[in-house]
Amino acid sequence: MASSALVLLVIVGAATAAPQAAPVNIEPPTITGTPRVGEALTAQNGTWDNSPTSYRYRWLRCNQIGASCVLLAADGRTYRLGQDDVGRTMRVRVTAVNADGATNARSLPTDIIASNAAPLTNTSRPTITGDPRVGQELTANEGTWTGKPTSFAFQWQRCDVDSFICADVTGATGRTYGVRLGDLGFRLRVEVTARKDGRSGTATSAATSVVQPTVAITNRRPTLAILGVRFTGARVYVRFRVCDDTPRNLAILVTETRPGVRSATRRFATRVAPRPCGAYTRNWLPAQRFRGDGRYTITLRARDTSGLTSAPARRTFNR
Repeated sequence: MASSALVLLVIVGAATAAPQAAPVNIEPPTITGTPRVGEALTAQNGTWDNSPTSYRYRWLRCNQIGASCVLLAADGRTYRLGQDDVGRTMRVRVTAVNADGATNARSLPTDIIASNAAPLTNTSRPTITGDPRVGQELTANEGTWTGKPTSFAFQWQRCDVDSFICADVTGATGRTYGVRLGDLGFRLRVEVTARKDGRSGTATSAATSVVQPTVAITNRRPTLAILGVRFTGARVYVRFRVCDDTPRNLAILVTETRPGVRSATRRFATRVAPRPCGAYTRNWLPAQRFRGDGRYTITLRARDTSGLTSAPARRTFNR
């Protein structure tokens, strides 16, 4: 009787010392394979305690940082990447199973999935044909590209004559462009975007020669018009057009005024002479007394080599 009790005690003690439990993940699953469309990814189980007897797999499509994941129907150990995965990352959820339960663990995200299609690369830049003159029409040629684009988009731009400062012309998105009075004194160029299957590439043409007027300009003294003023922080940028019948560089005189403070005068020079018109942008940091809230006036004049000066052009701001 005592011997039977001892045997029972040993059995109970052994059961208490070695309880059964569901698998516990020690090292997370991993993914092997190349993150590119058409390639296969393979789930590696990771390391587990409590002796799993089988594994199950579910694949997740996530954003570029591995968050906001969507559980896919794919449930095999391997997953072949498709076009829907481009620009995303992938994770795998591994479920380890034994007789006492099942436990899930996720892998870290893959690198961002790349397309297997050839990139859209410009090999011969776009060109412009036509006469850059007010009232005429220009036509863009898209140039040559790798990757066989299926469509092209166009954006025409105006560029200053003496520096590489260009800005989009609002609404000018066709292959052809009618040269207008607002283009006078600018150079024109076109930006071409090639597209195919969600991919794109962009290239820009060389700028045209300076846009000419429809009739010759004759003036005894220069003319100057302010086309736009913008502030970036405290710095002011002024775009203006100067026309003159003598193709020589001009001095640009800037006067800044504000009620109750002394004025300031600045002097710039054109680096490319108007022929006969030129559009330019100049920028400067106003003196401290012109900053902050209050009325601020900018006056521009152009002066030729003989000393003749244009009529003033002004812009006033209440800042």
